Amino acid sequence: MPDASELISRDQRAGVTKTVMDSNPGMAEAMAERIVDEAMKFVVAGARFPGVALAPSRVVDEGWHALIVHTRLYAELCEGNGGFVHHSPGYDPTHYDPEILNRTRAMIEEAGFSVDAELWHGPSDERVPVAANCQHAPECAIRPMPKPEPPVS
Repeated sequence: MPDASELISRDQRAGVTKTVMDSNPGMAEAMAERIVDEAMKFVVAGARFPGVALAPSRVVDEGWHALIVHTRLYAELCEGNGGFVHHSPGYDPTHYDPEILNRTRAMIEEAGFSVDAELWHGPSDERVPVAANCQHAPECAIRPMPKPEPPVS
């Protein structure tokens, strides 16, 4: 199975990981790296299977956003794997299709990667708190969701 961390250079991965960490103060570097790796797997699956409606989990979306702001790297990752994966914002907080995450995980596996299941839960799951404030639906439109609150002690 290919290793997602090898899709981009070590320096590029470190830069995207830092972007995730900057958006999520206190996040461990290892967690930010996992999020970036899942986002790259998602982008590769989207590039290789353009006719299939895919969407990231809210956690993986954090990594997708970080990749997108590294525009050259993002464009090269997309084009090197089949084609550009557009991010199409929209708004409908009442719509969430749990099946889309199952389909997306299946397409990531079809692309040859293993899935880090801990990072692929629905929008209300707060096991991995992130700053990303959206959830994607079948049409890959952003679905704003409330920011996770820190656990109450």
